[in-house]
Amino acid sequence: MINFQYARATDVADAVRQIAADPTAKFIAGGTNLIDLMKDDVERPARLIDISRLPLKTVEQTADGGLRIGALVPNSDLAYHPLVEQRYPMLASAILAGASQQLRNMASTGGNLLQRTRCLYFYDTVTRCNKREPGSGCSAITGINRMSGILGTSEACIATHPSDMCVALTALEAKVHVVGPAGERLIAFADFHRLPENTPQFDTNLHPNEIITAIELPAQGFARNYSYLKIRDRLSYAFALVSVAAALELEGDAIKEARLALGGVAHKPWRDTAAEAALRGQAATPAAFSHAADVLLRDAKGYAHNSFKIDLAHRAIIRTLTQAARGTPQSQSSKKVR
Repeated sequence: MINFQYARATDVADAVRQIAADPTAKFIAGGTNLIDLMKDDVERPARLIDISRLPLKTVEQTADGGLRIGALVPNSDLAYHPLVEQRYPMLASAILAGASQQLRNMASTGGNLLQRTRCLYFYDTVTRCNKREPGSGCSAITGINRMSGILGTSEACIATHPSDMCVALTALEAKVHVVGPAGERLIAFADFHRLPENTPQFDTNLHPNEIITAIELPAQGFARNYSYLKIRDRLSYAFALVSVAAALELEGDAIKEARLALGGVAHKPWRDTAAEAALRGQAATPAAFSHAADVLLRDAKGYAHNSFKIDLAHRAIIRTLTQAARGTPQSQSSKKVR
């Protein structure tokens, strides 16, 4: 039994004051991840600050033609929002690939960014986990690591980030609006999540006394040539072995702009601008897509049970880029990968 105090924030400023006054507190909105962590004794917050009634549930166009998404917009509402479906369909596809309908109805946009790894050892409190207990070791490195990372790993942690939505947001170059005691700041999505290095207990660069208020999308949504592929062990309610968000801007058969991001392979959604640069100016061919995959996976490192992910990711990148070039969004894959 975890004893905790409960409070409700009246506005964003009040939420910031409350979290700044109690470093052991946690914000709760939909609670789809935090409640699980509390049930498994991974998180033990002394205080829960309910932010579910804050006025952060709108989706609005920005002056430069982009979109500003409130942090408390439910995942389901966002996926089916007309502006998202029309202008950012890759984001809608990624959201609908995640979790279940019931969870998407509860999960918030801001909370999706902050969900923690689903590594088996992170949830098993009798095992060693540097993310849960810094300095204790990483059981996954020598244990069952089929779902673990192949990119950006360290000797301290090989866990992966679980979000589908964040993979698409990375490819779209979203920005994160946050507010803290020092005021508001804007974080590029590529800089929001962290690699494990020697401090895997820190998932993001959000300060402990800050709150996410909105996600901002640029005007370019790649609504014509995009695809999102999630490869997993079953069709629903499963986390990705490998996922790929691909978006292209074409001039005839040539690639003018490219975006490529992977999920299920690293501690953060993985985007490599060198791989995108390798595609620019090239014809949209399997050879160009294969080369981009080579560039993106050049530093990939497998472990005892997940080396197959390297080849799987290579094939998934080619397939997703091919579908994006054709303008035919990729359907979900549920094939069991051994």
